[in-house]
Amino acid sequence: MAVEVRLPTVLRAAAGGRAVVEVEGATVGEVLQQLASTFPGLAEQVLTADGGLHRFVNVYLNDDDVRYLEQLDTKVNDGDTLSILPAVAGG
Repeated sequence: MAVEVRLPTVLRAAAGGRAVVEVEGATVGEVLQQLASTFPGLAEQVLTADGGLHRFVNVYLNDDDVRYLEQLDTKVNDGDTLSILPAVAGG
């Protein structure tokens, strides 16, 4: 399944300056693993060493936070949009 992955400005350099890339996968985890394989510079910025999602990175499938779905096991469909956003903290 082809999924559109939207990258924030801070991750674009690792993806050759691209804001949007198309990646194949059946789950959010597969899409992120394929993204990391295609653009190795993104791997450590998005995924932990054991393949989990970094806690300071938010991932949305269409408009839903995957942490409240099935996390990396969330199924994706052809044409879905996955948005990667860095977490913002402040006070």
